[in-house]
Amino acid sequence: MDDTKNDAAIASGAATAPAEAPSTADQKRVADLLVRLRDNQNFGAALAGGFLGAVIGAVLWALITVATNFEIGWEAVGVGFLVGFGVRILGHGIDPQFGYAGAVLSLFGIALGNVLTGMLIVSKSQSIPFTELASHMDPKFAWVLLTAGLSPIDLLFYGLGVYYGYRYSFHRPTQQELASLR
Repeated sequence: MDDTKNDAAIASGAATAPAEAPSTADQKRVADLLVRLRDNQNFGAALAGGFLGAVIGAVLWALITVATNFEIGWEAVGVGFLVGFGVRILGHGIDPQFGYAGAVLSLFGIALGNVLTGMLIVSKSQSIPFTELASHMDPKFAWVLLTAGLSPIDLLFYGLGVYYGYRYSFHRPTQQELASLR
């Protein structure tokens, strides 16, 4: 609506009044719900769920990439989703640390997926048993596997994976919880 129409609406009395401030009873119900939600949070379980999601996502990433002989950037988003889902389902968190945990664990899962993929490729191409290769893994070799073939588009998908790990880590109030506000 342009200013002329807005001025005319105000002059005719058609403009809506500002929304009323929430009542003290409404504020108390919201505060009570927040206390109940915070009491149900479990950061340790959130970390366990996120770690499990990261490992499952990384293994799936490696297996899909080796089976198709093609790395798909959306795998990073899938890892982020699995991590966020694990953090949310087991942690029931509403505080920021749950999102931060989801983001960090997503980055861990994405890096692990790349390293596992590299290990499977080296194992297959050099006819070295995977377990033997894993027993000789060190940070330097992991870094080589992680950065081999890294491109700017990969960083975009990694960023999306970290974002979804953060975004999906928070508890979403149920209909019953929201109904308690009425």
